Amino acid sequence: MAGLSFERILRVPRPLVAAALATALLAAPPAVGDGRAASRGPDAIADITERVMDAVVNISTSQTVEAHGNAVPNLPPGAPFEEFFEEFFKNRRGQQGQQGQQGEQSPRERAPRRVSSLGSGFVIDPSGIVVTNNHVISDADEVTVIFNDGSRLKAEVIGRDQKIDLALLRVKSDKPLKAVTFGDSDKLRIGEWVVAIGNPYSLGGTVTAGIVSARNRDINSGPYDNYIQTDAAINRGNSGGPLFNLDGEVVGINTAIYSPSGGSIGIGFAVPSKTAVPIIDQLRQFGETRRGWLGVRIQQITDDIAENLNIKPARGALVAGVDEKGPAKPAGIEPGDVIVRFDGKDVKEMRDLPRIVADTPVGKDVEVVILRKGKEENKTVKLGRLEDGEKQAAVSPRRGGAPEDKSAVQQTLGLNLANLSDDLRKRYKIKDTVKGVVITGVDSKSAAAEKRLNAGDVIVEVSQEPVASASDVQKRVDQLKKENRKSALLLVSSADGDLRFVALSLQ
Repeated sequence: MAGLSFERILRVPRPLVAAALATALLAAPPAVGDGRAASRGPDAIADITERVMDAVVNISTSQTVEAHGNAVPNLPPGAPFEEFFEEFFKNRRGQQGQQGQQGEQSPRERAPRRVSSLGSGFVIDPSGIVVTNNHVISDADEVTVIFNDGSRLKAEVIGRDQKIDLALLRVKSDKPLKAVTFGDSDKLRIGEWVVAIGNPYSLGGTVTAGIVSARNRDINSGPYDNYIQTDAAINRGNSGGPLFNLDGEVVGINTAIYSPSGGSIGIGFAVPSKTAVPIIDQLRQFGETRRGWLGVRIQQITDDIAENLNIKPARGALVAGVDEKGPAKPAGIEPGDVIVRFDGKDVKEMRDLPRIVADTPVGKDVEVVILRKGKEENKTVKLGRLEDGEKQAAVSPRRGGAPEDKSAVQQTLGLNLANLSDDLRKRYKIKDTVKGVVITGVDSKSAAAEKRLNAGDVIVEVSQEPVASASDVQKRVDQLKKENRKSALLLVSSADGDLRFVALSLQ
């Protein structure tokens, strides 16, 4: 859920509005001190709004797209009468169909057309530096910043970051602009009041207030998710707008909502300032991001995996694979290692590590604490740059020694296993660099099937011991059973060489 999802505005029938108004007029005013009068939030919200409103801007974008027949005019999202225009053009198309004109377009209808959209942003430097969301200005031909007094300035894009969904703009003004400052989102407390200001449904300068509902939310939008969740009303058009604390500091950038209906239901998400500020600084200085890169693939440590690795309690990030050209390789980090501390920061769970690594300066010599076979070890890694790692070509496969010619298939753990042969490599398109025991079948009712093991996957290790034949796997499993182990930890490779750990019950 990286963006916003909305439906059209629902309109309440006039008689119902009148009835609601009459009920409100007859209702008794709240008694002093009964708590209801204060439910709208603290009085400071009005003071904060006066101080910061002029720094909050609307972002207008436009682009040229190819026309596809009769289309509804591109009204601002959620604009009044939007559905009436939709109905009008729907009826118009129907009338054309009745006249036998379906599939025909006039030159005017075939011509490219301009479409526009609106979002929010805020000024962080009086010289004209503006922050917004990347998805607000994505693919735009023109970007215009609209200020609270109605003035408009063309903007240039300094830089953008898709992973955090941020963009930095520059406008040229004849006078210094009103700007706001960032606060420390790490100091936010659950239940603390926050204020959102933005441009919902093209209404401009709209203020909503709520509380911090949660912190460090993972909404599966990217590798660095740690959103602030708030019940302050955030709707379409609020994207890129600021979330303020009661000191008038920006502690978040409103980015997404959860909404089955399309409008605010009190579940909104903002990028924390602690995450945003380093990215904004990089965009401002370099016009691009420069994140740290370790060069490992990691996975979550489940209770089964933790038991096999003798880690109590379960913590850290399990290394499932190491990039041959990445910084971790020369530092001696291997698959099966568990990273529990990086650059002095604890790695409590898998998703902590990408954020910590990304925030660490490129080129820094970093101390990494790992657990290997139950023992703690220290490694030193010279951190690379993620953007360079993403551009690297795939590693060319290297041919290894010939596998056993003898093929032995046996049933264990719900798996049919066989020694790797040239025929099996060709059948499953297994790279020459992959060594181990190939899975030729999976019992559909077994735990292996639930863990998404498939024919063509290759077992590389069983409980951190390499295996080269099907009999090696059987011997290792028998040994684990004698040791009264509850599960076996398999290091499994895909045909392309991607590694992951899978724990299978032995009971």
